Parts: sequence; C-alpha cells; structure tokens
Amino acid sequence: MPQRRVPRQFSLPWGTGLILEEAAIEGGLHQPALQLLRYELGEKKGQYAIRFSSYSPDGRFERQPLIVNEREIRRLQREVQRSPRLRKLLLRLVGEDPPSPSPEGS
Repeated sequence: MPQRRVPRQFSLPWGTGLILEEAAIEGGLHQPALQLLRYELGEKKGQYAIRFSSYSPDGRFERQPLIVNEREIRRLQREVQRSPRLRKLLLRLVGEDPPSPSPEGS
C-alpha cells in the first residue's frame, strides 16, 4: 500500500482542511485512493466528504477520474477496513448503515 502521511492538508476552491484517513493501493497503472476529508475553512467548514482520487505510480496526485479495476477491489476493501470513519461513510453511501450526523465518533 502507498504510504502517505495522514492527517495532511488539502485545498479546494470551496474550502481547505485535512485528509483524516486514506485507503489506497498500488494499482496497475496508478494508485487508487479513497480519502476522508474534513473541511476546516471555507463554505464547507465542518463538513466531511469522501474523495475518490488516484496518484501516479511515482506518488503525484492525478486530476482525472478514479478507475478501479475489478481485480483491485479486494485489496482496496482491505485498506478501507483499516480506516473506520471512511468505512462508515462508505457504508452510508451504499445504504448499509443507518444515517448519523458525522463519522467523528467512530
């Protein structure tokens, strides 16, 4: 698995904050990553989000759609298991967990 420090900062046009958790793997052509974001400043301040992203093989953030090959699902699933707050939000996304105000108390 790619090792990037968390928490670490992110910046988007509508707010900045911290990447609190990251589930990432080494893929064939890139490094798929699911990230739990918490906005600290800007119009989204106090909100959580999931970013579906990827990094180049040398670790640079890629500004393109995330594509996960079906052969990578199992490895990415194992990494999500190591990120409890991210996992909780993903479960809400697929309707497997009752809604809660935030992933903070996980």
